[in-house]
Amino acid sequence: MSETTTYPLRLPRSLKAAVERLSRQEGTSMNQFVAIAVAEKVSALETARFFQDRRARADFKAFDRILKRRGGEPPRKGDELPE
Repeated sequence: MSETTTYPLRLPRSLKAAVERLSRQEGTSMNQFVAIAVAEKVSALETARFFQDRRARADFKAFDRILKRRGGEPPRKGDELPE
């Protein structure tokens, strides 16, 4: 992280104890553990939003037409549908 800022964080005692224990097990500082946890949560929320946006723009009629069309090549070995 080239640019950082501080933020006073209040945690319930039980959560702080869990963070201390887990960060010790991971061999990281509490600060690094919390920063990584926040980054993972941000990533999960942004990924969910990305797929919601994509779904809103989807053309399901075109998707169905593509799936129902005939022709093309047979599936490659290992790509067959299960029976």
